[in-house]
Amino acid sequence: MAKMIFVLNDGSEVEVDAPIGLSVLEIAHKNDIDLEGACEGSLACSTCHVVVDEKDFDKLDEPTEDEEDMLDLAFGLTHTSRLGCQIKMTEALDGLKVKLPSATRNMMVDK
Repeated sequence: MAKMIFVLNDGSEVEVDAPIGLSVLEIAHKNDIDLEGACEGSLACSTCHVVVDEKDFDKLDEPTEDEEDMLDLAFGLTHTSRLGCQIKMTEALDGLKVKLPSATRNMMVDK
């Protein structure tokens, strides 16, 4: 079992167990971390946007074009931004640290 760290909006860090094969979004939900995921991981929104720590970013697979399109809609986009639903835990990602953005944009909500 791997571990990962979520950095919350107040700057506090929460270390959690991160089962291999689960996405960052699934791990957040299992641990009551406030990461929305409005589309439930179907790559149809950007509400599971996370900012990956610099030291971990190069360990990730390249984002798909679909993920990059959704990231364009994310609030507070950075050069290490990714969608939590698209990061699957591996042994190589043990200790992964991600920061939750201060807000999200949910384009799926009817207006």
